Amino acid sequence: MPIAITPRRRSRDEVESDEAESVSSNVASPLQSDSSTTKRVRLNNGSAYPSTNGILQTNGYHTQTNSLQKEALRSKRTRRKHQPGSIVRVKLANFVTYTAVEFFPGPSLNMVIGPNGTGKSTLVCAICLGLGWGPQHLGRAKEVSEFVKHGCQEATIEIELAKDRRKFKKNIVIRCTIKREGNKTVFSINDKPQSKKTVVELCKSLSIQIDNLCQFLPQDKVVEFAAMTPVELLKSTQRAVASQEMIDMHEQLKDFRKKQKDAQARCTADQETLTNLEGRQRLQEADVERMRERAQVEEHIWKLEAARPFAAYRDARLLHRDAKEKRKAAQGELTRLQDEVEPSLRALKAKERYKAQIQFVASERKGDIVKAEKTADNFDRKFRDLQDRHNELVSEYDAEINSGKNAKKEVARYDLAISNIQRQMQDQPPELDAQAYNERVREKRRDMESYKTKIHDLQEQQKEASNRGRELYSQVQKARVELENLDSQAGKQNIKLQNHSMDAAKMWEWVQAHQDEFEKHVFGPPIVECTVNSPQHVDKIESLLQRTNLLSFTVQTQNDFKKLSDIGANVLHLRETTSIRTMPDGLEHFKAPVGLDEMRRYGLDSWAIDHLSGPEPVLGMLCAEMHLHETGIALRDTSPQQYDLLHNSAISYWATNRSTYRIIRRREYGSSATSTQVKQVRPAVVWTEQPVDLTAKRELQESIQGWSDEMNAIKTANAEAQNKIQGHREAMTRISEEEKEIVAEKTAKQKALGEFKALPTKLAGLEEKTNNSQNAVNGVKDRLKAISEKQDEIAINRAEIALDHADAVEALRVCHDSLYEAEVMLIEASSECETLQEKNRSVNELLETRQRDVNELETETKRLQAEARSLLATCTRLLNGDDATPELKDFFKSLPDGQTKEELESEIESEKARLELMHEGNDGVIKEYELRQKKINAMTTKLDEIKEALAELDETITRLRDQWEPELDNLVNKISHSFSNNMEQISCAGEVGVYKDDDFDQWAIQIRVKFRENEPLTTLDSHRQSGGERAVSTIFYLMSLQSLTRSPFRVVDEINQGMDPRNERLVHKRMVGIACGEGTMGISSDQINRGSSGDGVDGFDLGAEQDDAASDGEGEDPSSTGGGGSQYFLITPKLLHNLTYERGMRVLCIASGEYMPPDRSRVDFKACLDKMKGLKGGVGLGVAAA
Repeated sequence: MPIAITPRRRSRDEVESDEAESVSSNVASPLQSDSSTTKRVRLNNGSAYPSTNGILQTNGYHTQTNSLQKEALRSKRTRRKHQPGSIVRVKLANFVTYTAVEFFPGPSLNMVIGPNGTGKSTLVCAICLGLGWGPQHLGRAKEVSEFVKHGCQEATIEIELAKDRRKFKKNIVIRCTIKREGNKTVFSINDKPQSKKTVVELCKSLSIQIDNLCQFLPQDKVVEFAAMTPVELLKSTQRAVASQEMIDMHEQLKDFRKKQKDAQARCTADQETLTNLEGRQRLQEADVERMRERAQVEEHIWKLEAARPFAAYRDARLLHRDAKEKRKAAQGELTRLQDEVEPSLRALKAKERYKAQIQFVASERKGDIVKAEKTADNFDRKFRDLQDRHNELVSEYDAEINSGKNAKKEVARYDLAISNIQRQMQDQPPELDAQAYNERVREKRRDMESYKTKIHDLQEQQKEASNRGRELYSQVQKARVELENLDSQAGKQNIKLQNHSMDAAKMWEWVQAHQDEFEKHVFGPPIVECTVNSPQHVDKIESLLQRTNLLSFTVQTQNDFKKLSDIGANVLHLRETTSIRTMPDGLEHFKAPVGLDEMRRYGLDSWAIDHLSGPEPVLGMLCAEMHLHETGIALRDTSPQQYDLLHNSAISYWATNRSTYRIIRRREYGSSATSTQVKQVRPAVVWTEQPVDLTAKRELQESIQGWSDEMNAIKTANAEAQNKIQGHREAMTRISEEEKEIVAEKTAKQKALGEFKALPTKLAGLEEKTNNSQNAVNGVKDRLKAISEKQDEIAINRAEIALDHADAVEALRVCHDSLYEAEVMLIEASSECETLQEKNRSVNELLETRQRDVNELETETKRLQAEARSLLATCTRLLNGDDATPELKDFFKSLPDGQTKEELESEIESEKARLELMHEGNDGVIKEYELRQKKINAMTTKLDEIKEALAELDETITRLRDQWEPELDNLVNKISHSFSNNMEQISCAGEVGVYKDDDFDQWAIQIRVKFRENEPLTTLDSHRQSGGERAVSTIFYLMSLQSLTRSPFRVVDEINQGMDPRNERLVHKRMVGIACGEGTMGISSDQINRGSSGDGVDGFDLGAEQDDAASDGEGEDPSSTGGGGSQYFLITPKLLHNLTYERGMRVLCIASGEYMPPDRSRVDFKACLDKMKGLKGGVGLGVAAA
């Protein structure tokens, strides 16, 4: 596609100088890439616009006539201005299909036309993305980077919006750069970088709503707009023509209504709950009174039982007082008795003290004996240690004597050995020629290697012959099997399997040999597993199956499927992909589509599966793959009547003697969307009976005989080779023995020579050993003398210790005598004490009895005191504890002071007897009753709050509705009036109303239309009106918003594609009238063809009118500049002939493609029209070429 360069913006001076020129051609033309053509050639009258005088300039433009100049001056006074926010200019670079292009739309209706694919909708995409909205509003690509032209890294969109004089001094230029890398967009406003959010907020401040289908309807959103619900249409309509305050009030009403419904639902539910609770409360009042009385008795019993510690404390305190008095009396009696027996006990105590002293002395003397025994034991142990050391020295002495004798013997032996070595050194051994011996050994080894090579060669020959023999044997066996198969049906089928696929036959042979390796039985292809029962149907059955079906293996588990697939790929290395199907079940899931009688009515005799025999999984696989259970078989050809019946039946497959039929139904396109596939029945080649091939049989027999003869020859050759190998092995044994003899002879001589050379070293070693042994003999005497001296020293020490031991034994004897004396005195003292104790025994027993009584009374007094204190602590805790209520404390204090524990227990039993006379009932009734009462109180409070909130919501909703509803009715009435007027112009009728519901989110726009005279007004929907009628109604509804719109421009892409020519013509005329003003003169295309010279229509100028937005008329009411509404873009690939055009329209013709000429002056449509038709005045025509 040629590169297009955008023309430069013209200066203000140029604009003013061109204001007197005539109507321009509304051109959006990318020019040549050459820099010399970036400026428009100015003609001699200062205009850059073509004329109609027939004089063609070098750039393709004509000079302007004086009449058109005057017309332009007259029309300038009524020329419409761009509204604030309308589009003045769109410039694109590397965007979708465009390399570079610039559009200059007019302020009113802009019709963008051009063939499909030239880039009309690209302009719509540019407006959406360039103003900050995302691609989701276009319904095309999901990412903005996809809008960058192929082969480029970034695209640029520049949109110039007419200024709002209250906010801006000049037009707003928004620039958007789309970067392919990172999927990013960069925005700027008047060359200042801004965020996307800022751009969108600016557009919204100018009432631009790209996300509102009532304002911006791209081609890919037309279906979405047609599917818009009336509720959504109301929302979009308000956004398009209502104030933001109305939109906010509607949203508030919906929100308040939702809250009101929630509150009403809660109020109803809570009221029902409250009524239910109050009813249940009334039913339980009597039971609750009885249970409360019972609870009071239970509480009184509980208080009495809680008061038990107080009664017990009073009893314990009285018992403690009595025990103290008894203990005091017993203590006085004990003291009196002790005073009476004091003299008789004094002598006994003195004797006991004497006995204790004697016991102490005896104990000390026992200690002395222990010490003496320890001393004697120490001396005895030392004596024994010295004895052991003496024995060790005796052993050392004997060992030294023996060592000396052995050393003398070693000296004599070493001397003899030295003499032998000296004699051996005098005998010189013969010389050894090692090289000669080595050469003889190598010669023998070379002979051995030669024989080994011969044997290896013969063995290789045998191995090759054996392999050839095994191969021949396998071929013979295989040929014999094939020979047998020629006479059997299974063999014939195996041969047919080989003929169809060698890989399938190879896999089937492997499966048969390894069936036990699979989880379940694996079935071979139907060629070998199945047979046709009826020979007359074999052609039809085979025609229904494909080669893949006939060669498919059938497994019953997923694991077997994986294993067999792996075997084929990695073990057998099959070149052809073998089909494997998994069929865990048999035929039970495959049912005929119709019954037997209905099948006969269609002219069918049976089902295809009925004529096949084989394993059920294989048949199930064929049913799943080729629907044999649903395929009918007919003995006769299908008649037209039977074909019609079958075409409308549940049967989709059947076969006759000549053809097979398959009906293809496309449910998504309706019941009539069907097609029939018919194929000729081909002759059977698989399941056929054929005679034995005698030629093949004879060839197999000859091959078997030839292979057998070759096998016999191989056996003979192997026997001869084996005899040669045996002879070579015998020769190798003989050579090996000779080699061993040579090596042994060489080794013996080497050993003798080595021993002779080692004799000097051996002699020196023996001489050194002799010297060492002689030194050992000389040191024995010294060591014996040292041992004798140690023995004498030990003997002296032993004598001294023996004397000390004797003294220790004597001291031990003296200690024993002293102990015996003390023990005799102790026995005498003990006897005297026992005598005195016997005399005072009765007195002691009486004292012990009295003392025991006193101790027992003391213990009892302490126990009673502790018990009383414990009970007192319990009572104090009951009175002062956290669980003690004032009521319970008052009860404890009200108890009688003299009440005993027995009296208290009696009262408790009386209350329990009273309790037993009362009905027990449910223990949780009172608690349930009280909890329910709390819920009732809480629910009553909650209901009051909800009712109060509902009253506030009702008031708020009424106030907002009183403000919003009249404004909405007024707005819809205006739309309805305009819509009705538009429909009347095409001899139809229509009205727009508001459907009102209690829920404000269900309020909707109701469009009612009538396209025929005798029918009533009906609601517009997809069920009543045709597509063209809906398109007409839609475009008229959009045009009805034109005079009310707050949006500066509207875009509708190919809305006229669903209309018939009549409706399209009427809609076009009405659209032109609304967009361009009702009072302007209409110029039809036939007038243009005739060269009508009516008033000229203000065209879009690349310089002058582009800056009109900055003139004094900018921002004025559109009605003051010629009527009509906001700026309008109508995108269409075609227009009908003889359409009506109005002053203020702008037609942008887009021509692009790879066949565009490099010289862009050749695509100057205006110049061509001027030249061909002699046009002197009319509609402005624009061209966008890329």
